[in-house]
Amino acid sequence: MIDLYTWSTPNGRKVSIMLEECGLPYRMHTVNIGKDEQFKPAFLAINPNNRIPAIVDSEGPDGKPLPLFESGAILVYLSGKSGGRFLPQTDRAKYIALQWLMFQMGGVGPMFGQAHHFMRAKKDEIPYGTERYGDEAKRLYGVLEKRLTQAAYLADEYSIADIATYPWVARYEWHRVDLAGFPAVKRWYDTIGARPAVVRGMAVPPVTT
Repeated sequence: MIDLYTWSTPNGRKVSIMLEECGLPYRMHTVNIGKDEQFKPAFLAINPNNRIPAIVDSEGPDGKPLPLFESGAILVYLSGKSGGRFLPQTDRAKYIALQWLMFQMGGVGPMFGQAHHFMRAKKDEIPYGTERYGDEAKRLYGVLEKRLTQAAYLADEYSIADIATYPWVARYEWHRVDLAGFPAVKRWYDTIGARPAVVRGMAVPPVTT
């Protein structure tokens, strides 16, 4: 059994989508970041970086419980645990998938997150921050658009790269982006959003933030 510690953020939903896609049994534990529950000692014992998501696999690779944090690492781990699902097996395709996973981890997540902060979280909008991160978000949508005009998915086949990126694009309105301006991204977004496991994973936990 896998224990998932999460909240209704894009990073949290990456992992719940992956668990649903792989059909792995899990228990969900909410960590309400709006109430600073990520700083409680019990959670810090699992993730000293006080960020969701985190998991504890009661049956780790050596048969012992394994706690893991960092959503990208968790996706790679869950792929391995489920026999390599959603990570291509040929070397070329695998590294392309990991490349796009790192693109999400290093670009899409941090920059979209900053756009969220300056466009939504701040009571008084700061034009410099809104412009800087709004422009960067649009640039990243452009990178996705170029890739998705060449391939159906980020790594040709549906993979952890798509699972990691979709929950962030699902907040396109928060970035003040019109997906009509990125037709390949919209096609990809609609295709992934129709997957039953994605629908289930996006509803975990059943709260909004």
